[in-house]
Amino acid sequence: MVVQIPRPTIERLPLYLRCLTRLANSGVEVVSSEELGNLLAITSVQIRKDLAYFGEFGRRGVGYDVPALLAQVSQILGVNRSRKLVLVGVGHLGQALANYDGFREHGFNISAIFDADPSKIGLTIVGQRVLPAHRIGEIVPQMGAEMAIIAVPAHAAQKVTDALVQGGIKAIWNFAPVRLIVPDHVEVRQENMIVGMLALSYYLAQRER
Repeated sequence: MVVQIPRPTIERLPLYLRCLTRLANSGVEVVSSEELGNLLAITSVQIRKDLAYFGEFGRRGVGYDVPALLAQVSQILGVNRSRKLVLVGVGHLGQALANYDGFREHGFNISAIFDADPSKIGLTIVGQRVLPAHRIGEIVPQMGAEMAIIAVPAHAAQKVTDALVQGGIKAIWNFAPVRLIVPDHVEVRQENMIVGMLALSYYLAQRER
């Protein structure tokens, strides 16, 4: 029987990875769930519950071996290996994403960049020559990439998605303000840049009442 991992647990795993990475870089060898909780503003009970979905970690009364737990969480998240990444769209947002060092730090390597704007085709961004978007279906299958970032206008997103999926892409991080239609085997994470600001605005509005 396959255990269904709650989405909130999956969303917290990157937080654990980042915190454990910082601890390891600082030379910390052992950390308790209480200490992790204080650093992340998450209860120790929740941390233990999250990790329990994936096995037994740590020793009661001692804590977690930081390097070992970091390796385990990296494996769970699939970042214990390098992954090829495709970026489609090099407007302001796309270029900012392309230059984000965090991708490379976690083994995500941008192997191809595409855009439909003739003025951008041929430009070099993070060492990659921008390729015409109409060649996605031709080039992506040759790369062996499984992940893609879409940072194109809403009207172009579905066509880009279809080409990526046909090229073998199995996971898409979508910044276009539109819901994508994909096969069941393709995972999509929708990112809406304004949602966070609207939520913050809500909290401010509540305090102002």
